[in-house]
Amino acid sequence: MEPMQRVALIGCGGSGKTTLGRRLAAAIGTQITHLDALYYDDEWNKLPQDEFAALQEELVTADTWVIDGNYAGTMPIRLRRATHVIFLDLPATTCLWGIAQRRWHYRGGQHNETGVYDRITWGFITYIWGYRRDMAPRVRSLIAEHARHAQFHIVRSRRAANRLVNQLVEATTNDQ
Repeated sequence: MEPMQRVALIGCGGSGKTTLGRRLAAAIGTQITHLDALYYDDEWNKLPQDEFAALQEELVTADTWVIDGNYAGTMPIRLRRATHVIFLDLPATTCLWGIAQRRWHYRGGQHNETGVYDRITWGFITYIWGYRRDMAPRVRSLIAEHARHAQFHIVRSRRAANRLVNQLVEATTNDQ
């Protein structure tokens, strides 16, 4: 397994991107960037798409990075530079449970790490429920088109995610 340098973490809300990203970023000695924190302000206002894309273009020029988030419209920017792509393709029930746990932890307040306020709407719940049907095929297509050079890992359970992270951390630690 190749050592990590630039990691694109993709997956449904509640799939565990932030938790995984934190561990991977620590292993390669870099910061994690949460796209939600770039895209939304404290009031959930969206950044204009061209500014959002420009920020990502700048981020991916670094030698090492971990970026978590979906945003299919700008995903090719990250995929073209990633050395590793991790797609968390977990069941909707697992993701909904992750959202419930996050909600309980932050009590609807501001997420300490991302700076984004925890917000659950009916639209978000239906997005999670339909992610595998509606979004995942598009994500896989984008990965196939823009990240053929990268190591691709698809994760379908929390246990598999932990196993993969341990393997990647070990490979990276042994290489340093």
